[in-house]
Amino acid sequence: MSLLEGKVVCITGASRGIGRACAIESAKHGAVGLILHYYGDDETENGINALKQEIEKDYSHSKVVTVPGDIADSKTSVKVVVAGVDAFGRIDVLVSNAGICPFAEFLTMPHPTWDRTRSVNLDGTFYITQAVANQMKAQTPQGGSIIGVSSISALVGGELQCHYTPTKAGILSLMQSCAVALGKYNIRANAVLPGTIATDINKEDLSDEGKRAGMIKRTCLGRLGAPDDIAGPVVFLASDLAKYVTGASLLVDGGLFVNLQ
Repeated sequence: MSLLEGKVVCITGASRGIGRACAIESAKHGAVGLILHYYGDDETENGINALKQEIEKDYSHSKVVTVPGDIADSKTSVKVVVAGVDAFGRIDVLVSNAGICPFAEFLTMPHPTWDRTRSVNLDGTFYITQAVANQMKAQTPQGGSIIGVSSISALVGGELQCHYTPTKAGILSLMQSCAVALGKYNIRANAVLPGTIATDINKEDLSDEGKRAGMIKRTCLGRLGAPDDIAGPVVFLASDLAKYVTGASLLVDGGLFVNLQ
């Protein structure tokens, strides 16, 4: 089943991890256009160019446009929308995924660490959501689906995440309010809350074998998540199967949150 057949999908932070998996899954499900944002220095051998080549080779129906830039800069979101509309004429789906988590102790955390985490994770999500929503409102037919990649950290605390968890809670809240603000334009807004997903963002943290084993044990399914575990739920929320779903939050954590006892 091609859940995104004919749709144009925009993904921020698309070169690695969850964003990369969402790009591939979107192409697999029939997306005809992919607007892939990446941070400007990620043009390595396995970076955005390799992803573009892989998608256009394996999924000939999908065309890819890549847009570099710092998502914390509002001008980047404008560039992303302009590039997407120039290439494809519209944007049907936004996956706001770009984010960082530089683990840090709360009491000694440099204020620039707080500022940078907030500006990338929360400000960046606001900027791209606003820019894409304006395009979705203007296009004919109106509408689209916006998915904000939040986190289980929106619901629980973390000793080294006092700067990170508030941004993810903010993304969850932003999607809820956008669902209210944008419903009249047939724009849906939902949040996906990943649990512990093995990506570059926590590679160093999970290199501690004891901690990794503990995190695995805490899940009901007995394993850490992989990026494609998030991509499937994202495609569902982007698709017409979820056409009456807005303002929702989908926890995708292998049972981590409920496994208290």
